[in-house]
Amino acid sequence: MADPAGGPGAMAQPRVLLTKEPAPQTVPASDLPMKVYEVALNKGTDSSSGLATAGFRTAKYLPTEWHLNNSELYHKAFTGCEQAERGRAEAKELAEYAAAAAQRTQQDSTSAVGQRLQDIHFWKAELQREIQDLDAETCLLSAQKLRLERALDATEVPYAIATDNLQCRERRQAPDLVSDEVERELLKEAELIRNIQELLKRTLMQASNQMRLNQDHKEFCEMDWSDKVETYNIDDKCGKYSNQSTNIQFHPSSVKFEESASTPETWAKFSHDNIYRAEREKLASINLRALIDNILHDTSEDMRKQCAAVNEAFAKHCEELDDTKHKLEHHLKKILKEIGYQEANIAALKQAIKDKEAPMKVAQTRLYDRSFRPNVDLCRDEAQFRLIREVEELTESINSLKKKLLESEQTLRNLEDTRMNLEKEIAVKTNSIFIDRQKCMAHRTRYPVVVKLVGYQ
Repeated sequence: MADPAGGPGAMAQPRVLLTKEPAPQTVPASDLPMKVYEVALNKGTDSSSGLATAGFRTAKYLPTEWHLNNSELYHKAFTGCEQAERGRAEAKELAEYAAAAAQRTQQDSTSAVGQRLQDIHFWKAELQREIQDLDAETCLLSAQKLRLERALDATEVPYAIATDNLQCRERRQAPDLVSDEVERELLKEAELIRNIQELLKRTLMQASNQMRLNQDHKEFCEMDWSDKVETYNIDDKCGKYSNQSTNIQFHPSSVKFEESASTPETWAKFSHDNIYRAEREKLASINLRALIDNILHDTSEDMRKQCAAVNEAFAKHCEELDDTKHKLEHHLKKILKEIGYQEANIAALKQAIKDKEAPMKVAQTRLYDRSFRPNVDLCRDEAQFRLIREVEELTESINSLKKKLLESEQTLRNLEDTRMNLEKEIAVKTNSIFIDRQKCMAHRTRYPVVVKLVGYQ
């Protein structure tokens, strides 16, 4: 009998050691039916054709045929046993090899699923970390956005103060209604606040867009993370299947690749791209937060500097107004005193003119009476000449006094006009001081502090 392991089929397959007995045959053994051999009839010259032996010679074999038939049966039986034994050995070896191969491939598949679980867990953890980072970054950016909104609201008060100061100073009276340093600083302050408001509005819009981008990429990562969680659960369940599991069954149609299935490279690239885009938006958000910090710091500092410049201009202008008012009041006092002196002078001049009336009457009466001297006594004597000169001198003095009186009265009128102008100018300066100090500077005490301008309150 040939060795079962020496068959040609056994040489082609490697030996596999089994750790357990092969499974029993599922088809029970049964006896095969006997094969019927048909032997050719002997119709040769040696065959009997007699009538007496016809019944005994019909369809009978020769001894050589009988021995040949037995020999063939022996040979066929031996060959069949040998083939059957060799087939059993090959079947046993094949079963052992198939069992070992199935166990090995199952272990490889389980190991591959385990490695896949590690890959999925890695990307799932990376996505989860990125989602948490994006969520935290969005919260920080939202806080910065709130600061921008508060800072924008805080600029309304300074802008209202600046415009109110400009409107109040429009109520100044001439000649104080002048485009001075205070007005230039106020206009500069109003323009600065308008520019800051526009900048804050643009930055607010940029922050809103960045928050929307952060949310969009967070949702992309969340969807990818959700797919990874579902896939991890599926592969984890697959990795726990074994030959003893009760929930396994045949699925012949599953042994195929889906047309829409991705490759490991595209699968990893998809998550990598999602994380890369999320990281890019996170970095942009961080840079925007830093920019917002700088903007709020710079704008608040610029506003406070300009506020200080306006306050300084107001203080300087109020000092100038006070000084001018004091000088005007000083000159007014001098004018009033001079007006009193001039009125006394005019009264004295009038009295002097009046005092010259009696001497004039005396001199003219003397001349009149002497004009009645008779005949030769009507002489142009020294007394006559002296009386005439006296009248002329008195007339000249009266004319000079009257001229000086006219000049003094004109001077008094000029002093009165100056007094009125000084009083009017003092009233204008008082009004200007009231507007700048009581209205404008008092209103500017409501200017927001730096904490509000940077958006913390």
